[in-house]
Amino acid sequence: MTIPAGKPPEPLRGARLLFSLDPAYAHLNHGSFGALPIPAQRAAARLREEQEADPIRFLKPPGVVERVTHTRRHLARFVGADPDGTALVPNVTAACAIVLGSVPLRPGDEILLTDHAYGAVVVEAKRRCAETGAVLVRAMVGLDATDDEIVAAVSAAVTERTRVAVIDQISSATAKLFPIRRIATELHRRGVYVAVDAAHVPGMIDVDVSSLGADAWFGNLHKWAYAPRGTGLLVVAPEHRSGVRPLVASWEYGNGFPRSVEFQGTQDLAGWLAAPAGLHTMTTLGLDVVRDHNARLARYGQRLLTESLETEPVPTAPELAMRVVRLPDGAVTSESTAVRLRERITTELRTHVAVSFWNGAGLLRLCAQVYNRAGEYERLAATLPGLLRRG
Repeated sequence: MTIPAGKPPEPLRGARLLFSLDPAYAHLNHGSFGALPIPAQRAAARLREEQEADPIRFLKPPGVVERVTHTRRHLARFVGADPDGTALVPNVTAACAIVLGSVPLRPGDEILLTDHAYGAVVVEAKRRCAETGAVLVRAMVGLDATDDEIVAAVSAAVTERTRVAVIDQISSATAKLFPIRRIATELHRRGVYVAVDAAHVPGMIDVDVSSLGADAWFGNLHKWAYAPRGTGLLVVAPEHRSGVRPLVASWEYGNGFPRSVEFQGTQDLAGWLAAPAGLHTMTTLGLDVVRDHNARLARYGQRLLTESLETEPVPTAPELAMRVVRLPDGAVTSESTAVRLRERITTELRTHVAVSFWNGAGLLRLCAQVYNRAGEYERLAATLPGLLRRG
């Protein structure tokens, strides 16, 4: 069924009751830290109780290895990845550090990012450059680029010195979907190692990692897949697995990837082991139902805000539940003014959103999740112009 233009989707019955979010705020920023459904909260709590009842039995091999392996296989299948080439990690920032630390680099080699790269990825790339003498190169894609223009911009930034590229699948600040398969094909033709930052992919859109052709792919499940925070996946192609260097060479180092990455001392594994409970909640609601609802509601909110602020619309892939709106000229002029505006929206409008200063312009990012309602976006659209006029 097609929703008429300008009309939001119907709320999913009972979905809002699955979350324990503070009703005093409109939570329109799911993409930053996610929100854990109550069944997954309870699963994690039970696992922590089990752990504290007998920490030695809970954390000692072989039992803990078997449980983590079972969980990893379940989560890998959800994203269409080879379980034997997938490791559980705390987040994509850690995964990116592992990947960049595993690619041999010499002075003058180049690491390629785009202008949409997440800030922590940029920081890690700069650190790796400082360690190795490599050079950081940015492909300037822009906000309104088509798929053809994205591929052309990334390809144009590749030189004979490019060794590794980290490309977003869905960018964080700009909510842009990149044509990863086409980019990987083009960059492999030129001998470049392709790593994909898919922080926002698991749960938001359907993905088959094995078909993308990337050398490495990493995504968070605690954003859109209802998993406890600190749950991410790192997928590595077969030809690169033996060269993976974990951040810490702990007791499982000799067992190779993925165990060398997964077992890093006395970390709390309850969140990882509870992740399937979050996926179960989503599949019970219906994967397609959740994704369709969220994408339609995000589109509705983006349209309302764009119209109320009288700014140019930002093209967005229809399947995304995370979208950006251009702010009026002068509303945000620096990173610090972006932070101040976000805090004002939180305190004065009782609404959580993300605000960024990107390529000289202010962007407001909206998300939609099953606990959201159309009225939350309508209230923001009605009140935000006045807040901006007050300066």
